[in-house]
Amino acid sequence: MKLDKPSEECAARVMETIPLLMRFIRAEMRTHSAVSLSIPQLRSLAFLNRNPGASLSEVAEHLGVTCATASTTIERLVQRDWVQRTDHLQERRRIVLNLTAEGKHLLEQSQEKTRAHIANILESLTPEQVSHVGEGLALLKNVFEQTEVKKAP
Repeated sequence: MKLDKPSEECAARVMETIPLLMRFIRAEMRTHSAVSLSIPQLRSLAFLNRNPGASLSEVAEHLGVTCATASTTIERLVQRDWVQRTDHLQERRRIVLNLTAEGKHLLEQSQEKTRAHIANILESLTPEQVSHVGEGLALLKNVFEQTEVKKAP
């Protein structure tokens, strides 16, 4: 397939690069967690860190799984005291999920070790290359954050 526009070529590079980067990050996060966590468990912790008070259905949507599957994942995290599950004050059938202090600490440790490893890998680049990567990522983040805002009700 021939890509004529620079934006199409860039989109193709994003689609090639981001999955590779995400696989690396997920593997690193899992390697650096002090206890064995599955990728869905790590993703659940990270989602709840960004979205305190989320519902089970929101976690399921984020993971791309059924509510029953997400419930099993969350139950394991609750049993290990990394997630707290409470009833919603107004809606009796809805549960609210939050990280416990221990769950937040576990996630932060894993993220910090992963960031350090990525920084170590980036050491092989020149300062100018690191700056270019940072600028490009900042632009991508800004563009895609705007698409998130547009989706919100």
